[in-house]
Amino acid sequence: MTGHTSTLIGNIGELMTQDLEHRVLKDAALVLEGERISWIGPSAEAPAADTFVDAAGQAVLPGWVDSHSHLIFAGDRTAEFEARMAGQSYSAGGIAVTTGATRAASDDELTRLVDGRVAEAVSQGTTYLESKTGYGLDVENEARSARIAAAAVDEVTYLGAHLVPAGVDAEEYTDLVCGPMLDAVRPYVSWADVFCERGAFTEEQSRRVLQACREAGLGLRVHGNQLGEGPGVQLAVEFGAASVDHVNYLSDADIQALAGSWTGWDAEAGTGSRGTVATCLPACDLSTRQPLAPGRALIDAGVQIALAANCNPGTSYTSSMAFCVTTAVLQMHLSVHEAVRAATYGGALALGRESGNDVDGERAVGSLAVGHRADLHLLKAPSATHLAYRPGIPLTQAVWRAGQKVV
Repeated sequence: MTGHTSTLIGNIGELMTQDLEHRVLKDAALVLEGERISWIGPSAEAPAADTFVDAAGQAVLPGWVDSHSHLIFAGDRTAEFEARMAGQSYSAGGIAVTTGATRAASDDELTRLVDGRVAEAVSQGTTYLESKTGYGLDVENEARSARIAAAAVDEVTYLGAHLVPAGVDAEEYTDLVCGPMLDAVRPYVSWADVFCERGAFTEEQSRRVLQACREAGLGLRVHGNQLGEGPGVQLAVEFGAASVDHVNYLSDADIQALAGSWTGWDAEAGTGSRGTVATCLPACDLSTRQPLAPGRALIDAGVQIALAANCNPGTSYTSSMAFCVTTAVLQMHLSVHEAVRAATYGGALALGRESGNDVDGERAVGSLAVGHRADLHLLKAPSATHLAYRPGIPLTQAVWRAGQKVV
């Protein structure tokens, strides 16, 4: 890392590393050199650097890793939201409204919209971001969405299997998702997802999608168990998916399957056979008035969890990871440390960018350690506890992304 400009951030009141050692350091400092972290330790022992930033006793965390979002869309669904608040239950049908608006938008408009949403997320401390396709739902528009997303976010997920468009035969559409549409998006994406849920894709259709995408070399994710118990979790574990997301309705067997997927994982060393992350989306749960995902039960069972914002126009139009952390603490019964870990290291784990295992340090996000990407978040507070202690208060003071100060 020599030859790069260095920045020393010192006088840190609380440094929550979320590395494999789960360190929480007091009166700490760290040095950024180029895109990486080159030193961490006590403020009194910090080496010299080209520039100095005084944290003034405030807290530093890893930047948020948002592992589930749907940013490539146009249009507005406030009428649907108002109807839901008046008592109408959520169904996946509103996706079709966004599909129409997204297809009608120009490339320039979609690019402007997604760039604005990314900037909004970064301004709140998010430094690594995934987004899905899924509002194109034909070959041309899914490929366009993937291309635009690839220029805007860190990880792109193919979600052609979001909803069967009206008037299209479900089996024929599944063939399209597994064939020509997959071929069209493949240059732009590294992940594939399927909405395995009533009103969306059946277990057999979901299985076909996952198999085709795995054969195409994509990592796998699953939308599962959002509206009721179903096969999503079991399919995700069977296929070795990196994550299964929503997980509102889980049977004991589902929790056992998720826990079992981590049996060969050494959480302390970050080595062994990694399992399927359960990604909880609390902002979505509140908006759809579904039961909050059982994060406490999952952690207690030994499941690795992530928190994500699920920014989308219908059920979770927010990019605030701090809001998700606050909700997880106040309503899901996670500790502050557990919630912050789920929103940083957990998201990295769900995207295969964690430290340890077979991922080298230079690729690691979601944790602060020497050699990791310098993604960090300075709060206007002396500890991370203030995220839940002062709910709704904007606490982002500064953000570094790959070593560059962006807020």
